Amino acid sequence: MEVTLRILRYDPEQDVAMGAPAAPAARTTSAAGSPVRGPHWVEYKVSVDPMDRVLDLLIKVKADQDGSLSFRRSCGHGICGSDAMLINGRNRLACRIRVDQLGKKISVAPLPGLPVVKDLIVDMNGFFGKYRSVKPYLINDQPEPERERRQSPADRTIYDDTTKCILCAACTSSCPSFWARPEYVGPAAIVQAHRFIFDSRDEGSDERLEILADENGVWRCRTIFNCVDACPRGINITRAILEVSSAIVGRRG
Repeated sequence: MEVTLRILRYDPEQDVAMGAPAAPAARTTSAAGSPVRGPHWVEYKVSVDPMDRVLDLLIKVKADQDGSLSFRRSCGHGICGSDAMLINGRNRLACRIRVDQLGKKISVAPLPGLPVVKDLIVDMNGFFGKYRSVKPYLINDQPEPERERRQSPADRTIYDDTTKCILCAACTSSCPSFWARPEYVGPAAIVQAHRFIFDSRDEGSDERLEILADENGVWRCRTIFNCVDACPRGINITRAILEVSSAIVGRRG
């Protein structure tokens, strides 16, 4: 079958500077058309199998039609999270969503809310800066045990859901609170903090809760659930945020 693949293209060496639009208005041109200033949609006709993934289509376009197309990819199996994009209006992993789930007209744009470097590649420095700000690592000053730090299955279950995060930024870039206030630490960082706040082996919960009690921490969440819908790993992100909020309130009480 043949599909029409529309890609929002942007080349910093040729186009007007692009900020971080959620859904920029842009003219459409054919792949062979003249250059268009600013972010612009380019259409490609691609022969595909219904079980092909969007990542397969992007690879075909880059290999056979336009070698200048830029996008991130790595494992290709939904583990690394590097190919998160806005596909048919929703944040998804290009390596997991298939043609038969989308139809014959497919649009692909960079993740919303993040500065665009080129085409489908966004600047993740701010995102990872917020991730690092919540101290996403085990803090324990007790002497190291001879073997592992033991933990019961029940204690592990408490934070099991948030260990699945792959830092793809699909949740944070789908969040209206983040769009409105980029200083907001964002769902992904809170999920990573949750993973350690509720780890019985960790001793840094108070530090993280203090960080997340800031005006740009958990209180920016408006429980819109976009993050839950966007998460490719099925994490109940809103629940995790509310559990962190409750922990902050309980600590102060």
